Amino acid sequence: MPLVPLRLGAALDETLTLHSALCRREAAAFQKAAISASKSGETLVVACTQESRLFVELAEQTEGVSSSASGKEQPIKFVNIRETGGWGQGAAQAMPKIAALLAAAHLPLPEPVATVTFKSAGRLLVIGPLDEAERLAGLLDDALNVTLFATGPGQAGGGQERRFPVLAGRIESLTGWLGAFELTHSQNNPIDLDVCTRCNACLSVCPEGAIGLDYQIDSQRCNASRKCVQVCEVAGAIDFGRIASSQSDMFDLVLDLRPAPALNTPDATHFSQHSPPLGYLRWAGDYQALFDLRDKVGEFEKPKFFAYRQKVCAHTRNQQVGCSACVDVCSAKAIRSDMARQQITVNPNLCVGCGACTTVCPTGALTYAYPRASDQGLKLKTLLTTYAQSGGRDAAILLHSQDKGSSLVDRLGRAAQLGRAADRQLGHPAPNGVPARVVPVPLWHTASTGLDVWLTALAYGAAQVWVLVTDEESLNYVAALKTQMEVAQAIMTGLGYSGQHLAVIETGIQTGRKAGGGPDVTTLDQALKRPVAQAVGKPASFAIQTDKRATLDLAIDHLLAQSVLTAAQLPPEIPLPSKRNPHESASPFGSLVINKDACTLCLSCVSACPSAALQDNPLSPQLKFIEKNCVQCGLCATTCPEQAITLQPRLLLGKERKEARVLNEAQPFACIRCSKPFGTLKGIESMLGKLGGHAMFQGDAFERLKMCSDCRVIDLYSATNETRITDL
Repeated sequence: MPLVPLRLGAALDETLTLHSALCRREAAAFQKAAISASKSGETLVVACTQESRLFVELAEQTEGVSSSASGKEQPIKFVNIRETGGWGQGAAQAMPKIAALLAAAHLPLPEPVATVTFKSAGRLLVIGPLDEAERLAGLLDDALNVTLFATGPGQAGGGQERRFPVLAGRIESLTGWLGAFELTHSQNNPIDLDVCTRCNACLSVCPEGAIGLDYQIDSQRCNASRKCVQVCEVAGAIDFGRIASSQSDMFDLVLDLRPAPALNTPDATHFSQHSPPLGYLRWAGDYQALFDLRDKVGEFEKPKFFAYRQKVCAHTRNQQVGCSACVDVCSAKAIRSDMARQQITVNPNLCVGCGACTTVCPTGALTYAYPRASDQGLKLKTLLTTYAQSGGRDAAILLHSQDKGSSLVDRLGRAAQLGRAADRQLGHPAPNGVPARVVPVPLWHTASTGLDVWLTALAYGAAQVWVLVTDEESLNYVAALKTQMEVAQAIMTGLGYSGQHLAVIETGIQTGRKAGGGPDVTTLDQALKRPVAQAVGKPASFAIQTDKRATLDLAIDHLLAQSVLTAAQLPPEIPLPSKRNPHESASPFGSLVINKDACTLCLSCVSACPSAALQDNPLSPQLKFIEKNCVQCGLCATTCPEQAITLQPRLLLGKERKEARVLNEAQPFACIRCSKPFGTLKGIESMLGKLGGHAMFQGDAFERLKMCSDCRVIDLYSATNETRITDL
């Protein structure tokens, strides 16, 4: 990897020194830099991730280095320029990318956000066959207070020594999170395991063999000889007259040995979601994960990853459900519909910070808080600006998770560097590595970015935005990303930008060493060879806003202004992907189609609209619409009593998008007594048609339906032929 310190320094506006053994014989240079950064309060950036632990320890041992420089408050920032740029066939052209990665590493840390606190006293519940539960509990009981819930004897049954409290019976529900798991169960067996001494006398005398080594009675095999009751008279653990009753117990941690249910299966006794709560582990033979439970004792904090603004939420109005995209996509079951409060409710204890809800939210009611979209925007702007200023062209942003995604990118770089002799022997080409134009950007979760960030990156000058997914991501997330990318790609294509600008790269992390670094490395290597797409001629300068819709408007306006198509060549509108369901669009942009023959201008849709896209005219029976405000939530369509509204996903390009236009208007109906207009002709005629045959609306009563509210009262009290209660 040819590094030229002068060129890199010019791009970063600082003096750089090239080191080849900074963690070894040149360690004194690192210590000197650490002392200098500590005194000046500046961030120390080290272009090496392999030896990050060694550098932190070295800083801690260096006199004159404060805790902030040693990584306790303001960590040393480490950036990988080797696997991501220096190794591979494109290493000679990777200098602009390396400069961009170093520039982004100099950015300040995101501002602190609110946190969610968990408290665990180490009360562990192990659910599963008694023999396996006792075996695994024996590995943890020195650090945790273990209770077992037996679901059967297993292969060997329970040990003779009763080392742990044992529960049994029927699980009714299992809910909660770290420090607050609640198990509700009923003891529906004659043998009380809390009293049983495991003397095995009942097993010996039972003529049917109905008692197993889980010390529970199989009711289908028992013929009620009750010999077990007689031999257990002293202990009194067996009582066939016991009435099953529910009880609840609280635990801090759960180790579940039961087979995993199908994903999202409605079952209160299991956690079937893709992302189970913190503190819950479904045992799959991973001893490292098992022993991680030992550390879950004490007080813990995690960021509150989301912010919610109910005012702009399009989920529900007037007991009608509109947009439910966040509820549907959440793989942690942290979001639920709260019809009583006319909103959604997000449980911060269950939220894992994937951010998929913010990606699919059309209004920006749910926003990602850590890091904020503005922080992500600043990082992308720094990366792309530095890349372009250093001579780079056609940048492709590769968004990936900081866990398995980073691991896969690193594996690709190593595979390219080693050349994989095994590949050559087998006749396979060695991987190319990460191309010079591909800039990897790690995220807490790949589902946390959406239309606003992607389109802004393209407006900043990126030719393409790719999202790398592994087996970490829920299938719901992958589907949501693809759907939103279809919208973004349709916009780019409609604006005249050629090529494929957005894509999801799907892989699944494989274990074991294989030729070429494994099938995932090959998949990623091939995917990164995608053809270059057309980028904007002049990068944008705006910053990502707190409001998602405002950012989308800025990005689209810039992409429209930079389009290679002339005003005459631009289409008046860009069709966008159609509906997720009959009343909800996949697109956050669009219009409404009104069936004027069915619409009575009751204006119930106006009161239901959460974004002020629909408006009335107080001076005339009119339904007005501002397309820029419409989020295609479908609340108007579900509210309309005549089912006269249909969503039309599209992006209108003209100035009409921001102006109010009349969707429907009608002739007013005048009061037959005072001539004051009080409704529409079609609405009143519809009412008269429905009520005309009713016995309560005959004669004068029918005529009052044609009066305004004031005249109706006057006529009712002035009528001489009406029977009054005082006449009775």
